[in-house]
Amino acid sequence: MSESELDFAEVRRAFDHAAASYDAHAVLQREVCDRLLERLDFMTLQPGRVLDAGTGTGYGLAHLRSRYVESELCAIDIAPAMLAAVRARLPQPTWAQRALQRLTPKPSRPAHLMCADMERLPFAPNSMNLVWSSLALQWAHDLEATLKGFHRVLAPGGLLMFATFGPDTLKELRAAFSSVDDAPHVNRFIDLHDIGDMLINAGFSSPVMEMELLTLTYADLKSLMRDLKGIGAHNAATTRRRGLLGKSAWARLEQAYGAHRFEGRLPATFEVIYGHAWAGDKTQREDGRQVIQFAIEARKMKLGRA
Repeated sequence: MSESELDFAEVRRAFDHAAASYDAHAVLQREVCDRLLERLDFMTLQPGRVLDAGTGTGYGLAHLRSRYVESELCAIDIAPAMLAAVRARLPQPTWAQRALQRLTPKPSRPAHLMCADMERLPFAPNSMNLVWSSLALQWAHDLEATLKGFHRVLAPGGLLMFATFGPDTLKELRAAFSSVDDAPHVNRFIDLHDIGDMLINAGFSSPVMEMELLTLTYADLKSLMRDLKGIGAHNAATTRRRGLLGKSAWARLEQAYGAHRFEGRLPATFEVIYGHAWAGDKTQREDGRQVIQFAIEARKMKLGRA
C-alpha cells in the first residue's frame, strides 16, 4: 500500500461534508477555473456534448453552459451533496420554461448530473466532444486509467482540457508536518512530466502542458487549515494518521510553519498544472509524440483572512 494511494470512501465523505461550505472557501479553485476557462478562448470548438468531470458545486459548469448554450452538458461528481449544490446553482427549467425556450434562437439546455467516479465513466465510447476537469484529477484513484477513460468517451477530434495540482502544492505544510512525525499528512501529487506521459499512453495527441505557482497567504495556520477543511481537501491517504493532533504536536507544527512566514503572513504554495490534448482520429497510436511544456511565472494571491 503506497503513501500516495487514496481512500476513495474518505474522499467521497470529505466532499459530501464540505459541500455546504465549499464556495465560501474556494478562492483558489475559482481563480484556477477562470484561468482554465480563458484557455478555451483559443480553441475553435463548438462541442455537441460536454462533460464536466468532477464538477464540485458547479462553478465551472455554469460558465460552460453560458459559453456553449447549444451544447448538451453532462456533469459528474463522486459526492451526492456536491451535485445537490449544483442543482441549487443551476435549477432545471420547468416544462413550461422549456417550451418557451424552444421559441428562442439559443435555448438554454439543462445539464445532466450523475453521481459517478471519473475512473468509471458511465458514457458510451465517442460520445463527448469536450471533456473538462478543473482541479479534480488529483483525486483520481488511478490517473492513467482515468485519462484512458476520458479518451474512450471522446469522439474523434475531441478535446480534453484540465487543471490539477503538482508536487509542490502545499510544500510548506508538508515540510512543517515532517517535524511532527513520519506519517503522511498532505496528499502526494503527480509531476507534470508524468501526466504528459500518461496522456500519450492513453492515446491523446501532442499534449500541451503548462505550470504555474500560486501562493495564498494567511494570518495563521488555523486559517489555512480551515480553508482546506472547508473545501474537503484534507489528507485522504490510506496510510494517513487517524485522529487529531495533540496540543504539543500542534504547537510544534505551528512553530515549524512559522519559519516560512514572510512579511507577517504564512504562505501556502499551490503548483497548478494546466493541460489540453486532442483525441485525434483514434484509429492508430504513434510512438514518441512530443509533450509541449510551458512554465508560467509564479504569482501570489493574498487572502484577507484573519
